[in-house]
Amino acid sequence: VVNLLGISITVLFTLLLVFIIVPAIFGVSFGIRKVYMKTLLKIFQWATLRIERGAKEKNHPLYKPYVNGIIAKEPTSLEEEIKEIRRSGSGKALDTPEFELSDIFYFCRKGIETIMDDEVTKRFSAEELESWNLLSRTNYNFQYISLRLTVLWGLGVLIRYCFLLPLRIALAFTGISLLVTGTTVVGYLPNGRCKEFLSKHVHLMCYRICVRALTAIITYHDRENRPRNGGICVANHTSPIDVIILASDGYYAMVGQIHGGLMGVIQRAMVKACPHVWFERSEVKDRHLVARRLTEHVQDKSKLPILIFPEGTCINNTSVMMFKKGSFEIGATVYPVAIKYDPQFGDAFWNSSKYGMVTYLLRMMTSWAIVCSVWYMPPMTRQPEEDAVQFANRVKSAIARQGGLVDLLWDGGLKREKVKDTFKEEQQKLYSKMIVGN
Repeated sequence: VVNLLGISITVLFTLLLVFIIVPAIFGVSFGIRKVYMKTLLKIFQWATLRIERGAKEKNHPLYKPYVNGIIAKEPTSLEEEIKEIRRSGSGKALDTPEFELSDIFYFCRKGIETIMDDEVTKRFSAEELESWNLLSRTNYNFQYISLRLTVLWGLGVLIRYCFLLPLRIALAFTGISLLVTGTTVVGYLPNGRCKEFLSKHVHLMCYRICVRALTAIITYHDRENRPRNGGICVANHTSPIDVIILASDGYYAMVGQIHGGLMGVIQRAMVKACPHVWFERSEVKDRHLVARRLTEHVQDKSKLPILIFPEGTCINNTSVMMFKKGSFEIGATVYPVAIKYDPQFGDAFWNSSKYGMVTYLLRMMTSWAIVCSVWYMPPMTRQPEEDAVQFANRVKSAIARQGGLVDLLWDGGLKREKVKDTFKEEQQKLYSKMIVGN
């Protein structure tokens, strides 16, 4: 038994080395993941047809129709809507600026609409798929249909947890170990081209191994627009693995808060080989200090582009929410990047208020695969007449259009915080202006 176990481990490690680790080091692929993806698609199609046929035979709805909103709303202004309410109620127009009791119906209706169709909260929950991908967590309406389908689902559980999960954990451990070891060794070399060359390839090699640990199938578009030194790369944020997705195709300086534990060990090793920008917990709250450190970095055109996610929190990949203006105030060239995940093989969204990091990684590593597209967009610079907020909104809109995402003005911080008083005051100001003028 011991001999068989030793032989099995040796064979497994050899296969990992030949088919995954070595190709990752050189950035090549044998096409195994694409064949795997095509096979899964055929299985999903068969399972979906079987479920739909079974549901039709039993005469029960299986899927919830996917809609962006449950309330039909026309884009009208506060003044126009109150005019309509007054006209239909009392027959008066807004000729004389005065308060009418019927005006309260506008605010009552808007409040109820916002509660019923909260376009902020639903951006922080995973959407249910219209088709089943043999992951029970992606369609809660699934019911027993047939023995064959149930056996297929059970076989999928065995494959994901007994084969793919150990394989992925081994690859992730290999990638992280090589990253810590490689960057530590490179960090002792004197500054120069040799150190920069080795650091770049150590980072790329380790991130590519980590990508394979997630069975990530990534399609990069318009690579001629990849971020260059002295600039800032900004992207929409869905998951912590966004960093790995981008860093496996480019060399970036990271920005973030200093952590403890395993993450702290990785950060301390990485900063020895590459000029990453790490902040203490107390420094992160000092916006001026952060801006000064970023400005100093981008002014040196020999330094790597900084990778930033201006939303500040993870969104469920259906929309892009407000970009924080800090990274748009320093006057650097901005390289927008749009990332769009395909939830059919596995949901990459991290709902940090519901799942811890360990639980999230377990869900990721027991999914079928992580499939996404990355679009590098032409660089953008701040126009003379623009302020930082307008520039941030222009970049955000461009990313939303390219990635097919909904462009929202709401702050992602509403995920954990209450609505700021300024939002409420804005409505009060609009109504006050309508009644009493400027």
